[in-house]
Amino acid sequence: MPKHRYPHLSHETTRHGKKVWYFKKNGKRIRLPDSYGSQKFLEAYKNALAGNIPVKRNTVKQGTLAWLIQEYGKSSHYRSLNISTKKVRENIYKKIIQNSGDIPFTQITRKHIQDTVDKRAATPFSAIGFLKAISPIFKWALENEFMSKNPVIGISRPSQKTDGFYTWTVEEVEKYRSFHPVGTKARLALELMLFLGLRRSDVVRIGPQHMKDGVLSIKTQKTGTWVYIPVFKPLQECIEKTETGNDTFLTTHKGTSFMSSSSFGNWFCKKCRQAGLADECRAHGLRKAGATIAANAGASTQELMAMFGWSKMSMAEVYTKAADKTRLAYQAAKKLSKGI
Repeated sequence: MPKHRYPHLSHETTRHGKKVWYFKKNGKRIRLPDSYGSQKFLEAYKNALAGNIPVKRNTVKQGTLAWLIQEYGKSSHYRSLNISTKKVRENIYKKIIQNSGDIPFTQITRKHIQDTVDKRAATPFSAIGFLKAISPIFKWALENEFMSKNPVIGISRPSQKTDGFYTWTVEEVEKYRSFHPVGTKARLALELMLFLGLRRSDVVRIGPQHMKDGVLSIKTQKTGTWVYIPVFKPLQECIEKTETGNDTFLTTHKGTSFMSSSSFGNWFCKKCRQAGLADECRAHGLRKAGATIAANAGASTQELMAMFGWSKMSMAEVYTKAADKTRLAYQAAKKLSKGI
């Protein structure tokens, strides 16, 4: 221990065995330099004692990639993104700043971007997520004349060799229904997602205020698209027979709205396990199941786009084309059987 102790001073030992010093007076705690007794330490101590609280300066150097990301974060484009998208991208930006933040952004070339994408070849969704996060930054930089060209243009996106989330079968839907009867919150959760085709982030927000004349309308959180979906009798009866909240149809066992889509997803996952369904049966897959069932029943591309809030025809065509293939194969097999 040092021989001389100063008033309002205390120390702690970190998990690495390093001793750190703090000045605390009137409830405010200030970290001091680690070199106890040094000139730098004493100056910091005197300033703290006099009430001169040091102001943290922005250590991001102008012209670096970290600075560009910081400036883009102040833009109207970034601020217009929904909360869930921001959270995902902020995590990506933190890693970029940690690994490459000191690089002058004007020196970043298409090859740098492509190499970063190629390193994620084994995880295509990660690579695509990186591109989605970095592309608007360089586009914004070009538009605001920070750069003369966009290094992201022309980058090859990795192919997504996956069908995404597992799609529930009709049998799995019925198995869930047989375990969770009408009147339970678990049953209402399934019916809302299945009949309305909403994402988790939207289904936890809907309530009586979104209903008018038998139609539910809501601006989706992910895409910002308005959807208008008729509420048919089976769903309406399920809502009426279930204890719901004042602001949201779905509530926790305490009667409060779910704090987030993730907390709802975890809760719904437990309800699926209780019903004896496999681990792949999750909330995400119900949206796909609804689209598949609707397409198999003859729903058109435009009808699916209107119901599910898709802005691109390609999303809806995934389901309508698959349904068409099934119908055409059935018709071909029927004709073949008649011809033999």
